[in-house]
Amino acid sequence: MKNIGIVGAGQMGSGIAQVCAAAGLEVILSDVSEGAWERAQRTIGHNLERRVQAGKMATPDAAATMQRISFSATLRAFSACDCVIEAATENENVKEEILTSLEAVIRPDAVLATNTSSVSITGLGAALARPCRFIGMHFFNPVPAMMLVEVIRGMRTDDTTFASAVRLAESLGKHPVGVRNSPGFVVNRILIPMINEAVLVLQEGLSSAGDIDDAMKLGANHPIGPLALADLIGLDTVLAIMNVLHKESGDQKYRPALLLREMVAAGVLGRKSGRGFHQY
Repeated sequence: MKNIGIVGAGQMGSGIAQVCAAAGLEVILSDVSEGAWERAQRTIGHNLERRVQAGKMATPDAAATMQRISFSATLRAFSACDCVIEAATENENVKEEILTSLEAVIRPDAVLATNTSSVSITGLGAALARPCRFIGMHFFNPVPAMMLVEVIRGMRTDDTTFASAVRLAESLGKHPVGVRNSPGFVVNRILIPMINEAVLVLQEGLSSAGDIDDAMKLGANHPIGPLALADLIGLDTVLAIMNVLHKESGDQKYRPALLLREMVAAGVLGRKSGRGFHQY
């Protein structure tokens, strides 16, 4: 693969764009939000500068990485791409609309992927004319630092598409793991209920947010506490994944904590809003 398209210039999309461009791929980034390209440029530029300062990248390489990323306001620019990755908001209807629009403009042999963290790959693929060429590629935040990519096969994803996605992830210096489609896949199936349980512990007044995080860092050797991690992910995203787990499994153990629902309703979303379980 030489040309990658990415729909969604937010935190995840810009991170995927950065690692693809750093690996020598030509990247087209698209977003419908006003000012998204400028924000993505600033974010990627800041991340590359930090790598230069840390001695992990030479200044010419950082400049070349930026030059390999272009922006387009229209999906038609993806017509020559070898792979297009949808990295929009975690909303099934929005993703389905984007994916069907993309399928209409990309090459029939191109790989169409979604970066969803919880939405069914089989379900999204059912709306497509070529579900055999559709796959999940779930990168983790922050994308430049996190090594894992979950490569999720829908029921109709073919072997060629899966192999192409695995090779792409490896070419980016990532570690791909194959996953069969299921609510939450692997990491979020385990991680998000743990975060929800930490919210319940806080909700019940058993301990403070800081002490809950310290307990898990010092008692379970986690590098970051579950509530601080929820703030980093975004409480709205955590709630969206928990809702998918609850809806798709029908199991009450995945019911979101009331405090989590209340905080999202109030716009208290974590780092991106300046306040979550901690202040930023």
